[in-house]
Amino acid sequence: MSMEDDELFRLVREHLFTAVIGDVMDAAGLTRQFLPQTIRALRPDMVVVGRAMTVLEADCAGEQVGHSGQAEPFGLMFRALDQLRPHEVYVAAGGSLRYAFWGGLMSTRAKALGATGAVLGGCHRDTREILGLGLPVFSTGAYAQDQRLRGRVVDYRCRVEFDNAAVVDSGDLIVGDLDGVLVVPAAHVQDIIQAASAKVQGEERVRAMLGRGMTTEAIFAETGIM
Repeated sequence: MSMEDDELFRLVREHLFTAVIGDVMDAAGLTRQFLPQTIRALRPDMVVVGRAMTVLEADCAGEQVGHSGQAEPFGLMFRALDQLRPHEVYVAAGGSLRYAFWGGLMSTRAKALGATGAVLGGCHRDTREILGLGLPVFSTGAYAQDQRLRGRVVDYRCRVEFDNAAVVDSGDLIVGDLDGVLVVPAAHVQDIIQAASAKVQGEERVRAMLGRGMTTEAIFAETGIM
């Protein structure tokens, strides 16, 4: 039984969390699905759920591109940002920590387009503005230096890889909360989310068993959950 995205996102937001989804993916042999632990929410209560719109960053020196001498500030960043769709997450990898991948004006544009957040393998800036907008943003930290002379977007809606070898394709499911950010491959979303829902119900049963004084060893032997 398949779930439409609206129902899927609601289920994940209201009932699931990264730890249980990650456990289920481990059991399914999907063992490199968490993005680096350095990618954290700007505020602890932020949650992001949506389909990935991937963006590839690269370092550069100045605005000149190739042998033409033509200036190309930010590369394809504006094009990528303007093509965000409702319920998508801007997921940027590549580049370095020398500049911010994301800022307040980008957040304003993303929110107007119905995007659900941004996940960055690098820094953000304009923290106060982003927090005021309420758009969930996950990054490696705040750093105000502009990317214009230091980096550019070189591709988007392409496969990207993070430092810990986690791979994200456009259309994959992104889930982020206080405990980290993970990616569920698009082909596995239905099965993984249904299994995670079942595991949450199982964990409720385990809590009741703990409340009755059962040992963790006995509970794990009976349920396989702990």
